[in-house]
Amino acid sequence: MNNSIASTSNNLLLVGRNLESYLDGIEQLSLPQISYDEFAYAITHESQDYASKMYVEDYLKNLYFSRKDLESIYLYIIKEQKYYYVTKENYNITVRVAEHPPIDHLTWYKRALASPNNRSYQSFVSGNAEQGDYKVNTDASFMGYHRLLRSIASREPQAVLSLYFNSSVADEIMKDIPFSEGDHLMYISPDNEPYVVDDQAFYERTEEADLLNKLTAEQGGQVTWSDAQEKYLVIYDISQKEGWKLVKPIPYKQIYEAATTTRKLSYSIGLLFLIASVILVGFLSNRITHPLKNLSLQMKRFSAGSFEAEARVEGNDEIAYLSRHFNKMVERTNELINERYKMKIVEKNAVLKALEAEINPHFLYNALQAISTKALKNNNDDIVEMVDNLALTLRYCISGRDVVQASEELRHIERYMALQKARFGSRMQVVYEWDESLLTLRIPKLSVQTLVENCIKHALEKVSTTVTIRIEAHVTPAYNVISVMDDGPGMTAERLGEVLGSLQIQWDEETSGTEASGEDEGHESIGLKNLNTRLKLLYGDEAGLLITSEGNGTQMDILLPRGGQ
Repeated sequence: MNNSIASTSNNLLLVGRNLESYLDGIEQLSLPQISYDEFAYAITHESQDYASKMYVEDYLKNLYFSRKDLESIYLYIIKEQKYYYVTKENYNITVRVAEHPPIDHLTWYKRALASPNNRSYQSFVSGNAEQGDYKVNTDASFMGYHRLLRSIASREPQAVLSLYFNSSVADEIMKDIPFSEGDHLMYISPDNEPYVVDDQAFYERTEEADLLNKLTAEQGGQVTWSDAQEKYLVIYDISQKEGWKLVKPIPYKQIYEAATTTRKLSYSIGLLFLIASVILVGFLSNRITHPLKNLSLQMKRFSAGSFEAEARVEGNDEIAYLSRHFNKMVERTNELINERYKMKIVEKNAVLKALEAEINPHFLYNALQAISTKALKNNNDDIVEMVDNLALTLRYCISGRDVVQASEELRHIERYMALQKARFGSRMQVVYEWDESLLTLRIPKLSVQTLVENCIKHALEKVSTTVTIRIEAHVTPAYNVISVMDDGPGMTAERLGEVLGSLQIQWDEETSGTEASGEDEGHESIGLKNLNTRLKLLYGDEAGLLITSEGNGTQMDILLPRGGQ
């Protein structure tokens, strides 16, 4: 019970401070702090100066839009005996001007005149409006705040700014107070005027018993009070700045009921803990023994020669640690057995491949030499030359080097073109323009042949006219350039774009894509892709293959950076 009372007191203290901050915000809102001179000038000249009238209306509109809890605003010009008022009408914010008799007799105005802070509050709890007051919707407003604006020079009252607030923000602040059936809540001004009450009849009973005057700071924030119906513990908080009271009367029977409910709840919780502890002990013992049984079973299987045994791993405890390492031992044992078996198979395959690689090229080369000897004996010089060229070409291709001198590649190209000459005859013309300084240049083996083959396939084989193939090498400031050109039909812009695009694809991607597509178009340029990749691997990213075609002929350039490795 003491904890409940202390909790309620602390809660009222925090909410009371929030309400006090809310009232401070209202006070700051009512003062035109930055533009006081302009506003004071406007309210004294609004009847003669249209700009001043517009200034007042704009100021009131901006003030209305600045708060979501403002219900209406009234600005009474004392000298002119009229007021501006801002309200929401049919979802529109309007500013109107109306005549109004003097307000000297109104209670809230008298309080503002007498107040050292030039302001007063107005409550609407009773719902009784004074004769001659503004026509305010008291059902929608819970509080009125009136600010008296005086002349700085003469201290004479010039106007009264009246702000009428709905209860939205106040309800938002006060909803943090726990509220049960039978509780009451009141928010009382320093002069014991009610601003928030949950039960008007209850407030009237407290007023008859003069309870509010007994709520002083000396009572320590709580008193006991009884009426004809109930006995209450009245817990309250008095704000330090102005003395506003936040009062919460709680029936004693409710406090006792909470204590009884807490006791019953404690018994229930104790019983639940007992049941849960029994279940938990049984569960934990099963969690310990079941994994151990499973691990023991898998160990027996492993010892019997079953290398597929695997213990189930659950959790991160010591048993899971043992199971995890047992599984790793079984997995490693299987890996060692499989590796040993695979090594024997790979070793046998390697021996067979080595024998095949040794037998096939030498057998083919020796066969070509036999054919050449046979043709020589029969005086077939053309066949001898072709077979010799083919044999030398074969020997060059199967040599184990990846990079050769340009002079060796040129000799190979001459033999290769001699073989192609026998096929195409005079339709194929070959022109060499090779810079002598580049004869010792080291280039990838079969690189020039790849470009020449492309010319034969896409130029010479596509037409029946004579095609000239030019093989050149020259030096630029940045590159050593090897060019192979033809004057064939060339490539369309679309096809050229496809070929150039394929050169940008990574080698592992392009090969997998070609295998997946199964189309001939992927194989047409695979030699160029292969060559471009080899150039970049050997000479760096600056090296590469450049292809151009302008509708009549195609030029392919190998770019090798000068000074590089």
